[in-house]
Amino acid sequence: MLVHEHDLFTYASDGLLQYHVLPPVAVLPGTATEVQQVVAACHELQVPWVARGSGSGLSGGALPIADGLLIVLSRMRRILEVDLQSHRVVVEPGVTNIAISRAVAPDFFYPPDPSSQIVCSIGGNVSENSGGAHCFKYGFTTNYVTGLEVVLPDGEVVRLGGKGLDPPGYDLLGAFVGSEGTLGIATRITLRVVPAPEEVKCLVAFFEGVHQAGEAVSAIVAAGTVPGAIEMMDALAIQASEEMAHAGWPLDAGAALIVELDGAQAECEERFEDVAKRCQDCGATELRVARDAAERDIFWKMRKSAFPAAGRISPNYFVQDGVVPRTKLPEVLDRIESLAQEYGLQVANVFHAGDGNLHPLVCYDGHVDGEAERAEKLSGLILQACLDAGGSITGEHGVGVDKKRYMASMFDEPDLDAFQKLRCAFDPGGLANPGKVMPTPRLCGEVPGPYRVHPLEAAGLAERF
Repeated sequence: MLVHEHDLFTYASDGLLQYHVLPPVAVLPGTATEVQQVVAACHELQVPWVARGSGSGLSGGALPIADGLLIVLSRMRRILEVDLQSHRVVVEPGVTNIAISRAVAPDFFYPPDPSSQIVCSIGGNVSENSGGAHCFKYGFTTNYVTGLEVVLPDGEVVRLGGKGLDPPGYDLLGAFVGSEGTLGIATRITLRVVPAPEEVKCLVAFFEGVHQAGEAVSAIVAAGTVPGAIEMMDALAIQASEEMAHAGWPLDAGAALIVELDGAQAECEERFEDVAKRCQDCGATELRVARDAAERDIFWKMRKSAFPAAGRISPNYFVQDGVVPRTKLPEVLDRIESLAQEYGLQVANVFHAGDGNLHPLVCYDGHVDGEAERAEKLSGLILQACLDAGGSITGEHGVGVDKKRYMASMFDEPDLDAFQKLRCAFDPGGLANPGKVMPTPRLCGEVPGPYRVHPLEAAGLAERF
């Protein structure tokens, strides 16, 4: 248990650094039984709590609350079972994403691969329904979770699903994955892994601008090709990542499109030639084909360096996570550029082009009066542009505390009420990750308990652990 503010400062925010709350107490359970005991005590004493994994989330979903407990799951990092005959792996929530693929290599891999896969935890991936570069072809976390052991907010332990697919009854797995810690804590996770492809081929195409690159994306997919991954970076993102990855990419390129094909060797070869031709037809100024796995890794290092590299071009930045229909990419990117000029701020664009999942990085200097507020407003207008195009306010980062203000722009009140009814069915006391996802404070009919103001002092919860 941690109570000293120097220890707690580590947990004051997640990867979205605009929000900070110092938790009064953090506990680090090492087993599922200890998680159950902590949650049961919180339920008994009506103490709200927030669960946290690696803290790499980008929506403030793991932001602590000032009057509650932080439950840190990073010690629970055991791979409990590897069953390749059944294509299954069973893990604890603190296991990192990349550790799954390493555990089943070289014959299998785990497809959902967020850019933070080296550090992000599977429990957080389940909570946010994370995606990644390969989600266009392979799908999101929800497509790979087949079973969960869950500690409900009252301390009860339930098991949802198992190793089989499509169990009968209500899809409670589907409800839990992506629920952002508001329905309970997953303490045991069963995942599906898939055979490694026979062949992988990767190229990067450079364009004069994102508009032409967006047209290339539409042309590739319209031709019936489903790449394993198709990612785009604009000029600013290329320049920032080049400083970190040193891939030798042209700094005067307006956009870069990374296209990776995988599958049977013969199919890959044929499709790859078609992809290269369509990039050229859409105005590609240069094509580079990865000669081997090492060069392919450099391509992906460039892409996955984009978020941390943004710190080299700006002291601060907002990262957003809007989604647009793939065919609307060019016009939405044009709108983002127009908004950036209007607000006098730089916006670096890097995103999963195949499924239209944008990650605009709105750059600003927090030491300049008014810039943070201007950047925040610009971020909101970018999300509105995504909604105007028929898209969504989030594709994989979740709503958390940051984007809950935009929920009412995407959903009507009856929709929000339906969400709340589901939440109340799991957590009638409103103790699990309160203040997240829903745009306004909503209760489940309960009267807030006497410990909700200063729960740790009033309830003496800290003395339990």
